[in-house]
Amino acid sequence: MTTPPPQGQNPYPPHAQGAPIPPAPAPVSGGGGKKVLRIVALIVVAIALYGVKWYLGQSDAETTAVGSCMHNDGSTSSPDLQTVDCSSSDSEFKVIEKFDNSSDESKCNSVSGTEVSYYQTGGSHDVVLCLKTTK
Repeated sequence: MTTPPPQGQNPYPPHAQGAPIPPAPAPVSGGGGKKVLRIVALIVVAIALYGVKWYLGQSDAETTAVGSCMHNDGSTSSPDLQTVDCSSSDSEFKVIEKFDNSSDESKCNSVSGTEVSYYQTGGSHDVVLCLKTTK
């Protein structure tokens, strides 16, 4: 015969009280690192696509350099300058100075040899070209 425990004491050992303790969660395998790499790769691809879109959206006036030659596919009142080979029969103007991030075509007044000034605002950025005729 067993005797009951004294009053105020629990007859069951502490590990037997309440619900069982669940096991510790299993450690995360290498899958978490792969997810981070996928996210980083997607970000890099998105930035690259934006860069290509930005570059292709630029006009020839924005991407041309001093010494390059240009042809006007537009009119005098609505020019559309395109970069061409300087030895081409299409060559009309040579860029003798370029001012990025400016729409002040009066800057060409101080550039020796300037015959035509061209400015473009909007797009990616403003640009002023100081040109001399090649024909």
